[in-house]
Amino acid sequence: MNYDIMDTIVRTATEAMRNSYVSKGSIVSGACLLASDGTLYSGCSIDSEVPEFCLPAEVVVITKAISEGKHEFDAISIVAEIEGVYAPDERAYKYLSEFNIPEIILADLDGNMKIMPFKDLLPYQNRLK
Repeated sequence: MNYDIMDTIVRTATEAMRNSYVSKGSIVSGACLLASDGTLYSGCSIDSEVPEFCLPAEVVVITKAISEGKHEFDAISIVAEIEGVYAPDERAYKYLSEFNIPEIILADLDGNMKIMPFKDLLPYQNRLK
């Protein structure tokens, strides 16, 4: 993936964070999904008093794209307002795995990024627990 596209999807994910609806102590995150046809979708984390309906940005953005008829994706960027680079939790990881997104970009607000193929995400995610 070229730098301009990567930069665009990370910036779009960062901008999407502004719309997050989270309770105190929750992770504020944004995501940007690049569909195979070049369409960008952005989404943010959404909390609820009903725990089953608390959604991380990566789940929101994929659901949004699917609801608009997209099913093939090239990349996703996920940015969170935390120290270090964010990694999806187990539920989000399983959801991501359904869609075979080849390129995952994890970033923080300091400009740190970790770019990896999806297959490398699980060991990284487990290391953060």
